[in-house]
Amino acid sequence: MAVFKAFKAFRPSRECGDKIPALPYDVMSSAEAREMVEGNPLSFLHVDRAEIDLSPNVDIYSPEVYEKARENLLSLEESGKLIEEDTKCLYIYRQVMGGRSQTGIVGCASVDDYINNVIKKHEHTLAKKEKDRINHVDRCDANTGPIFLTYRNSNKINATVNSWIRSRMPVYDFKQGNVNHTVWVVDDYSIIKTLEAAFNEVTSLYIADGHHRCASAVRVAEMRRAKHPDYTGEEEFNFFLAIAYPDSELEIMDYNRVVKDLNGHSFEEYLKLVEKCFTVEKAEKAATPKNKHEFLMFYQKQWYKLTAKGGTFNENDPVGQLDVSILQNNLLAPVLGIDNPKTSDRIDFIGGIRGLAELERRALTDMELAFAMHPTTIQDLMSIADAGEIMPPKSTWFEPKPLSGIFVHHLS
Repeated sequence: MAVFKAFKAFRPSRECGDKIPALPYDVMSSAEAREMVEGNPLSFLHVDRAEIDLSPNVDIYSPEVYEKARENLLSLEESGKLIEEDTKCLYIYRQVMGGRSQTGIVGCASVDDYINNVIKKHEHTLAKKEKDRINHVDRCDANTGPIFLTYRNSNKINATVNSWIRSRMPVYDFKQGNVNHTVWVVDDYSIIKTLEAAFNEVTSLYIADGHHRCASAVRVAEMRRAKHPDYTGEEEFNFFLAIAYPDSELEIMDYNRVVKDLNGHSFEEYLKLVEKCFTVEKAEKAATPKNKHEFLMFYQKQWYKLTAKGGTFNENDPVGQLDVSILQNNLLAPVLGIDNPKTSDRIDFIGGIRGLAELERRALTDMELAFAMHPTTIQDLMSIADAGEIMPPKSTWFEPKPLSGIFVHHLS
């Protein structure tokens, strides 16, 4: 059963509620982060991407970057721009984008739940990325961005959350980009205990986004435990900052591909190879595929509809039946020679939030082919995690993403 508990957050003062929060550190480059903070010295990117306050020549993984992150975080706290909660609370965080809302509960999840697989994973992590966040969390002595979790819908949690929202005023309500963000503080002891007990009835939590941050938080906890062998399990380093959304409110967007060349084939040769596993027909217009196992391909200003043929994949294999797997196994690898999409420099990945126009632009500039995908479903994600399997890289793109800097969880 899942542990999800209240904590004493550091969060923005009311007058800074719309100035500090920032997009997660891993959705932009250092150069983009430098541009994004122009005119806003309070942006939380000064903590999560602290290299922006140093020379562009500084290695982003150097010790001085993590020291600068700690310095910037303490500065926000000591100046009163980030204030510490008086008591342990839970928080309700609603995001609305394009008329669709998702409402999650912010609290602390258990390191032991991650270790014991109550918190389930669906991605491998890269050692370099893990090490970066280990250094960041350890030096800041804090989780600075929430792990994005989901769980199977709970009527008890929903009813408690909705009742609180109806009866209380939010502490923050602002718009950033095209997303509205609203936050309520749950500071009533009995309601906190009701929610914590409801999560105890949840059999599994699933990492939707943030595998590297989650693995790093757990590794820091293990380091602290090694330094304090008499730990009780109640210390804050045994928990990490998370936001948990019911699966019924989440939507995964398409995660598309662009490829640099035809692997030495003429287009006619290439199409003949593709037709072994897909039916191919010209498409009148660009549109995200409406059905599973359908793809759109763009080449030289023309869109084509590809439909996977029966027998080219196993419908009973939770990983093999994913459209990202079908495209990889039946086209990208055997036809285009991209055997390892994680390491190949001939492929790039475009989040669905960028739209199909971005696929056309890339295919007509630095790339040659583009593929639009039908989105992976949240049910696919859970089925794969339940089976202990791993998704192919770049299978899911969640929007909207929880902002960093609204909640900070200190480890000591």
